[in-house]
Amino acid sequence: MEIKPFKAFRYNRDVVCDAGRCIAPPYDVISDVQQEELYKKSEYNIVRITKGKTKSSDDAADNKYTRAAEYFNVWLKTGVLKQDSTESIYAYIQDFQVAGADFQRSSFIALGKLEEFGKIVKPHEQTLDGPKIDRLNLQRATAAVFGLVFMLYEDGQNIAGKIIKDAASREALIDFVDEQNVRHRLFAITSKDNIDKIAKMMVNKSCIIADGHHRYETALNYYKETSNSAAAYQMTAFVNTCHDGLLILATHRLVGNLKGFCLGKFIESLKEKFEIREYRYDSSKSKEDAKQKMLSQMKIEHALDKNAFGLYGGNNTFYVAVLKNKRAMDSVAPGKSRAWKSLDVSVLHRLIMEGLLGIGEKQLANESNIEYIKDTGGAVDESIEKVDAGQKQVVFFMNTVKMRQLKMVTDAGEKMPQKSTFFYPKMYTGLTINKF
Repeated sequence: MEIKPFKAFRYNRDVVCDAGRCIAPPYDVISDVQQEELYKKSEYNIVRITKGKTKSSDDAADNKYTRAAEYFNVWLKTGVLKQDSTESIYAYIQDFQVAGADFQRSSFIALGKLEEFGKIVKPHEQTLDGPKIDRLNLQRATAAVFGLVFMLYEDGQNIAGKIIKDAASREALIDFVDEQNVRHRLFAITSKDNIDKIAKMMVNKSCIIADGHHRYETALNYYKETSNSAAAYQMTAFVNTCHDGLLILATHRLVGNLKGFCLGKFIESLKEKFEIREYRYDSSKSKEDAKQKMLSQMKIEHALDKNAFGLYGGNNTFYVAVLKNKRAMDSVAPGKSRAWKSLDVSVLHRLIMEGLLGIGEKQLANESNIEYIKDTGGAVDESIEKVDAGQKQVVFFMNTVKMRQLKMVTDAGEKMPQKSTFFYPKMYTGLTINKF
């Protein structure tokens, strides 16, 4: 992949004081409640541009996109955003905890040359039209990129990692801790020698999009539409797959709004293709024990390369369903590779969601019967509570996708089903901005 440095526009601390209060998560994970909180956090928070509020009076002349452009232009004129004077590659380091363990993920931000999906750039998940239209409208209005595409590359020599470590010994451009207790730090790499080393290392690399598929496809569409040479490169954060801090978490599935759903009949129907293990409970203490046994058994099966899911439907029982024969996928996914058919999420969506519950691609895309729950914090317990409260009918607990599985699927030229992976933590928006 061809990459190059750039002069990013960044928040000017002389004006905003605390740049950390102006940064935000990616637009697609911001809830309405969090949107309001970010608006209150700072009058300059990037959410006003990336996920602005809508009004009942919105029309073609006054809407969230025109207001985003107005915010952006005013912030440029008044010095809220200021362009760096030196072309740089930016080191982006995130320190975080998962299940009590400490992790650090390092990346570098540079401009990556846009490529059609193929040998050089490989997507790994399906995308939806709605978000792409939304992002394209924002890019048309502002002629700028605010959020990062998160890409994976492989380098056993860790060339960029050594340069990032050296950059981190100097004062950070930004250093803040978000609401999930993730520390974000940004450093400038300005040495021509170091920039050249990273660029040379990347020349023959192929990359996998980890997060930001909609943003990348939007960039391709915008470039085709405008033929703007400056738009031929996408602002991207690159992470080495050999890096210990690269973590993939699970995304669980909550199911509801199914007419005539009966948990007992559903469990019986599962037994045709799945081995079912039951973990019963009769008190709050034994419920916790049963839940932990389910989660432990899921991991055991996962380590044995078996397709397994945890399952809870509120009948004083947790379950683990293990696929008996992987060949069961052949009849429901005849055109797919063995790598794709071996994914837990593929098995769940084809054999269970579609085959037994009638939740097909359309319902999955519309999320009319399904809610995706990212495995952070108390996600498991919150999902169980929603079932117990009658808000949902059943929850499927997922194991994580292995990195080798992701590589095998993308090498086969295929995409995983939606919400197959959750790379934690998210890359924040507003750290660097690329204006065309």
